[in-house]
Parts: sequence; C-alpha cells; structure tokens
Amino acid sequence: MPHDVIMPALGMAQDTGLIVSWLKKPGDAVKTGDALMEVETDKAVMEVEALADGFLAAVSAEAGDHVPVGQVVAVIAETADAASTAVPASNSGAAEPDEALAARGDTSSDTLPSGAEIIMPALGMAQDTGLIVAWRKQPGDPVAASDVLLEVETDKSVMEVEAGHDGFVAAILADAQQAVPVGSVIAIISAEKPENAVARSHKSAPADDGEASGNAVAKAPPIAAEKPRTAGVPASGGRILASPKTRRLAMEKGLDLNLLVENGVPQPYHVSDLKLLETLTPSDKTAGAIPAPASAGSLPMHIGARIAASGCDEFIAWLAEDGDIRLEPRLIWLRFAAAAFREAAGLGDMPLIVETRTVRKTDGRFADADRSRLSKPLSDAGDELPSIVLRDLSGSPITAATGSAPDAPVLTVCREREDYAVSLDYRAGQLDEDQAIEFVTGFVDRLGEPLRHLL
Repeated sequence: MPHDVIMPALGMAQDTGLIVSWLKKPGDAVKTGDALMEVETDKAVMEVEALADGFLAAVSAEAGDHVPVGQVVAVIAETADAASTAVPASNSGAAEPDEALAARGDTSSDTLPSGAEIIMPALGMAQDTGLIVAWRKQPGDPVAASDVLLEVETDKSVMEVEAGHDGFVAAILADAQQAVPVGSVIAIISAEKPENAVARSHKSAPADDGEASGNAVAKAPPIAAEKPRTAGVPASGGRILASPKTRRLAMEKGLDLNLLVENGVPQPYHVSDLKLLETLTPSDKTAGAIPAPASAGSLPMHIGARIAASGCDEFIAWLAEDGDIRLEPRLIWLRFAAAAFREAAGLGDMPLIVETRTVRKTDGRFADADRSRLSKPLSDAGDELPSIVLRDLSGSPITAATGSAPDAPVLTVCREREDYAVSLDYRAGQLDEDQAIEFVTGFVDRLGEPLRHLL
C-alpha cells in the first residue's frame, strides 16, 4: 500500500518546516533510509529519510515552501505504474484548533484551554512514536521556554524536551509511560495561569474489527505528581545513560555510576545526581566481591583509523571557489567530531563542548558546533569543560600521536601523504568501547564524504 511522507516535527515548538530541497524526483526509486528531502528548522537543516521501499510520487510541496507539521508532502508508491497515477494527498487549509486536536488524537477539545500546542517531536527520522518517560512539569505549573517539560525515550536514548514557550502548563494530554504518535498534541502552554488545568491520557482512534491501530497505545496509569524521572529506564545495550560532563566528573571523583543503577536511581544521570552518588555504598550483593582496581576507570584506551584525504581536500577547495567560504580544515572537522560524538553517545539535545588544539596552541572551546552552519560563526563556550578535544596535527611532520586524555577523549588528526590518520585516546570511564568505535567510525565517514553530511 502507498506510504505517506509527512512533514516531521523536529522540535517541540515547531509548527512548520521549510523544505530546503528535494533529494529525489517524482518517479525515482527509493529504498528505506534514502534521504528524500532536506528540512530546515530553527536550529538545523536535517535530511528526511524514506520509511518504505518504492517510488516517489505525488509531491505536493516544493523547495522553499513552509509546510505545517503532519501535512503529507509526497507518497511512496509500491510500483512505478502506481507512482505515475498517484495524486497529491488532500491537505485542506488550516483547521480550527478543535479540529486539529481531534485529528491528532484528542476528541474532547471543547474542554481544553487555549494556548500554544506542544506536540510529540520526531527525535529520530525513522521514529513513528515517542515514549513519554516522565513529565518534569505538572498541570498548572509555570514554565519558561528553556525549562525541561518532559523526557522522551527513542530507540537510542532518553532525551529531555524543552517547553519552547513561556507561560503555564494548561493541559497535559498524555500519561507518563505512554507511547504517543509523532505530531500528536501532548500539552498546551497558556500565557495566563489556567483556572482549571487539564490532565488526561492521549486518545487514539481504534482500528477496524475492534483492534488497536498501528499508532494506538494502551492506556497508562495516571500522571504521577512530582515525579521528575522514571526509575528503571533501560539503557540501550546495557549502557548507562549519562551526560559526558557527568561521566567525566564521576571519573575524576572516583565514583561508580553503576551504584546509581543498583539503587534504582532513574536515568539519565546528570551532574546533580553525583551528590547522591557520593552518599551511596556498594550493595550487599557486591560488598563481598573482589573490588576492581582503583584505576579501572582510568585505563588508557586507543583506536586508530585511516581515510583518503582527497574527499575532504576537494570539498574544502569547492567551498573556497564556489561558495567563497574559507575555513581552516579543523573548523570543519570540529563540526564532524561534534556530530559523530553526539550520535555515538546518544546525547540528543544535551549541550556538547568541543575544544580544538593545534601543535602549540588551543583555539578555544565551542558549543554545539554540529548545529552551526559553515557560513555562521561558532558559539564560544568560554571556560566550560570540553566533552571532547580535537587535536589538529595535520600541518606538522607528525603522522601519529597518542594523547593522555585526562579530562576528555582526545581525537587527533594527522596527515600521512595522501591519507588522514585519525586516532582516539580516551579513558575507560569516559566512553564504552562500542561508543568509542561508533564515534571514530562516524567521524571518519564524514571526513571521507563531507558533502554528504554537511549539505
């Protein structure tokens, strides 16, 4: 059957998305995972991937169009013949608020207060639903735009989602531990304090034959008051979910994050959890075990890789000649490193600081470089501790180097004839092995094909 391509919600406060360009043309064959189009939000330009195999058809929005979240912009047909006869989906004009809410799963909009609608964002391009781990605000609470409103679990990690608006939580329309389709209204933030704040479960229309549809979810328990996070959230692959800064500080203080897991402290862990960690002792079941060496979390680890320099060299030359953008290579690599590290560590929207160094100096520390366009200046992170260090030795005779990485993982780039030699030095407590390998692989992939990852 045909598969609709919709404008995804890439942020909580996003009502529309700007189509920057289509990467496939009507009639083109596509595979699941192929990039179909580029969409710009207020923070970044992201590629939207195909979620089905088939042929692109019925494209109803062009590059430059601002499209409402949830609107169908194309169809993926099963066959080339079906694609030739497909017609654009009917997307009527702007619906009234009650009609919009009903379409998104709430059929009792007449009782809802007015205000800014908060929707379930797509934190991954192949994400159909998001699991609400916990609400950090309750109905009636005041909120600032930068306040964390809730935590959402995807297939990779648990992410904090900001309110996006100043005001008051006038309605919460889905329970903690409830999976909600992307684009569904899950809360309302009003400018004035509501007289009667609303709290209810998300409602999904039942499918035929009395069975729940693919987007339907079972009703969860009521929202728990004053429950900032939910205990027992499983980490992907048995990993502990914690910010890089939390991991680094725990290692420096000789603290074991596993104690938080053993004592049922909810994940993900933040710096504030370290105060509790300092008061914990190993559980009875581990008290009699042979203790690990004190330096176990400080064992030096090293990974090396090599990639042809031609792809990056050609890209830098193209930027200078055609785009009139002249940057030191490490200012491009900085973005690659940040993007690869964020993905490997499952950081989501957490702040990410990268420090760059050359042979004799430190350039500085930059915040969220992967979310800055090449033509825009980088955000100075001041004296914030770095999550990773990028060391550029490509302009020196050095072809390989090892770093001590006492404070943060060190990613080194050297030049050896026609190749870049890349190495990562880190401590066992900073990254696990899988994360480190994924980080290096992601960085090297970007180094080899910059155009694919930046434009």
